[in-house]
Amino acid sequence: MFLIDQLILLFSVLILLGVISSKLSARLGLPLLVLFLVVGMLAGEDGVGGIAFDNAEAAHALGTLALALILFDGGLQTPISSIRQVWKPASLLATIGVLVTAAITGLAAAYMLDLPLLEGMLIGAIVGSTDAAAVFSLLRNAGVHVNQRLKSTLEIESASNDPMAIFLTVGLLEILVNDMKPGSGLLTMLIVQMGVGGLVGLGVGWMSVRIINKIRLQASGLYPVMVTACGLLAFGIAANLGGSGFLAIFIAGVVIGNSRFVFQGGTLLFNDGLAWLGQITMFVILGLLVNPSSLLDVWWEGFAIAAVLILIARPLAVIPVLAPFGFNLREMTLVSWVGLRGSVPIILAIFPLMFGLPDAGLIFNVVFFVVLISATIQGSTLPLVARSLGLTEPSPPMPAATLNITTLEDVDADIVEYTLGSDARAVGRRLSQMALPEDTVVAMITRAKNVIPPRGSTLLHGGDHLFVVLKPHSRAFVDRVFSSSSTPDEPSLGDAELRLKGGTRLEDIQNSFGITLHGPATQTLDEFLREHLHTAPEVDATVTHSGLLLHVHQMVGSRIATVGLRQLALPGEMVG
Repeated sequence: MFLIDQLILLFSVLILLGVISSKLSARLGLPLLVLFLVVGMLAGEDGVGGIAFDNAEAAHALGTLALALILFDGGLQTPISSIRQVWKPASLLATIGVLVTAAITGLAAAYMLDLPLLEGMLIGAIVGSTDAAAVFSLLRNAGVHVNQRLKSTLEIESASNDPMAIFLTVGLLEILVNDMKPGSGLLTMLIVQMGVGGLVGLGVGWMSVRIINKIRLQASGLYPVMVTACGLLAFGIAANLGGSGFLAIFIAGVVIGNSRFVFQGGTLLFNDGLAWLGQITMFVILGLLVNPSSLLDVWWEGFAIAAVLILIARPLAVIPVLAPFGFNLREMTLVSWVGLRGSVPIILAIFPLMFGLPDAGLIFNVVFFVVLISATIQGSTLPLVARSLGLTEPSPPMPAATLNITTLEDVDADIVEYTLGSDARAVGRRLSQMALPEDTVVAMITRAKNVIPPRGSTLLHGGDHLFVVLKPHSRAFVDRVFSSSSTPDEPSLGDAELRLKGGTRLEDIQNSFGITLHGPATQTLDEFLREHLHTAPEVDATVTHSGLLLHVHQMVGSRIATVGLRQLALPGEMVG
């Protein structure tokens, strides 16, 4: 038997154990990373598997690749609207927050471990970044949901704070090992890391979307591979230019994920799978690298440093940053508690081993113990803390089925899922009574575990999931049709034109958009225009009424098929 045959068998068994252990996460109330690490430790030299693995360079290489894939997937799934909403507090947490956390934790580590101050600061820098992927994986599995601003703040912070922790770690190692002078040297390194990483990420992301949409590949399965390669290209270019590859690949993911590109649905699923494989591989390998018996030698110091990190350093870093942005005390408390440590600290703890620092073994064991304590205690109590603070929200209902557009061309259409709340204005009305734009189609409705064929006679219920095929320019109008009845009517159409079918009734337009056209409730747009036109209707005929310009766009025989409604009222004037 060849060695590779044994390695494939071993790798597959470890991956399967990692996947199966994910089923235990919700039941045990532990983050997945803890279970994956435990799988690795059990398979290691001190565990039941007896696998000897002490190659720090290989662990660092695999961990870096896995983390890059995880960050790329996070960028692909991060809406630009979330970044716009919280970029200021999140960026401050990712920079100043990491610095404050590292300084306070480093002072405690130097005192408790009787290390030189710079080596204590190195420990603080290594554990300075958070792992939101573990946090929200646990929240979803435990059925706990928080408001969008909190969720976005934590996700954007975690995705962008790794470069700061890496910069502090590498900078301190350069000072300790290579006698680099602090001050201008560190500042230059920070500017290069952030600047180059950001610019390369933006540039590669922008170019990738255009190349992906221009090229015509014979095999559709190559598109997800190409997108992933573009992300890794951003990482490689930035890292080789002295910038932050992690920041570059995340930003490239954000740019690509918020653009329209070929085979988008399949690409997102592909990268989600790669990210899961990366997480399992990374944590299992890191679990193999540690010697569990050596953790017993630092358990007291590790526990004390974790306590300082969780109870003192993180709150002192969070509260001054978030308070000016209108976060209340309960929200700031939750953000402080959600500072779970994960993959990056363990990967960074390998750096001292690679640099040949004398106390590298001690630092690695302490960091590993701190991550275990943080993930276990904070992770297992997070749902309880969120509920105690009154910050949980009802979990959104999940559809019984989903739809995707699979195409090898740049199609000007989207499938959007709408979940009708109990107070949605569409509830209790038939699908034919929805004044949907003429280029919009309801493709599927799911109710509980049933798929409901969408017909005009279909009565809509609260909790229904509607999958709607629409053109991007119609999205705002469709959003209003399926919005809550408590949402104030905004009859102004702005600069956009709403195109409706000629058979749309006036009362349905009123109910859907708050726009009143004075006439019988059951009168259609076709009948309304015929009444107000002085001649027989024809294409491009117009009628001005109630501050609106009604424009005939399409005729089928003598019937008006499509009508455009455009706002003529002055800004601030109410129509109707």
